[in-house]
Amino acid sequence: MMYSPPKLRVRDLQKSFGQQKVLNGLSFDLHMGESMVIIGGSGSGKSVLLRCILGLFKPDAGDIFIDDVNVIKGSAGAWQHQLESFGMLFQGSALFDSMRVWENIAFALIQGHGMPRAQAKEIALEKLASVNLAPEVANLYPAELSGGMQKRVALARAIASEPQVIFFDEPTTGLDPIVSSIINDLIVASVKKLGAATLTITHDINSLRHIADRVGLLFEGKLIWTGSVTEMETTDNPYVRQFIHGSAHGPFTDP
Repeated sequence: MMYSPPKLRVRDLQKSFGQQKVLNGLSFDLHMGESMVIIGGSGSGKSVLLRCILGLFKPDAGDIFIDDVNVIKGSAGAWQHQLESFGMLFQGSALFDSMRVWENIAFALIQGHGMPRAQAKEIALEKLASVNLAPEVANLYPAELSGGMQKRVALARAIASEPQVIFFDEPTTGLDPIVSSIINDLIVASVKKLGAATLTITHDINSLRHIADRVGLLFEGKLIWTGSVTEMETTDNPYVRQFIHGSAHGPFTDP
């Protein structure tokens, strides 16, 4: 698969909390139209990586380029401008309980882009349809939805502004296998329609197999292996083999 120049470049990213070094020279590229999935054990730094890219954590060292703009070394305003081209599906959906479904989907359009509510609602209804939810769902509150429906609403919110980069944080956590497959299909369809660059962190190997173009394994703060899903299935890398098969013994666990 041929890609344009990288939309997102991460170079030698480092982040510590006290004596604990979480990211230790992590580097990768992400291209428009590409779906990259990063896997790794709990506490390996996947969520910290996302938070650094989103500006929630400041890295100790390294660079993050968006369209060749180094957002770490630029102004806060420049970073904020770049972030407006991002979409995010949070673990647990993270919907606003006090807002109706359409208001959740339209939140960034109204608050971030200053769009009139009527126009934003029209877009929200379009995105709701794109994740196969009926129009009447728009006026419900998140507490009235099942977990799978909440995840669909969260996906609709993530794509509402037609972002160029979308981040998925454990998109199928807490969902049964059937609903997980539905969410995976919707993610693939939504991303394909937008042509966006997507970065997903997940423990769900079935989800990975469904949505990934490229896979990266995070260990001790670095990506120690990257490759396609086909390469992942056939590699003799012992770290990859242990992780994807969920083996009790291997380099992750044995001294």
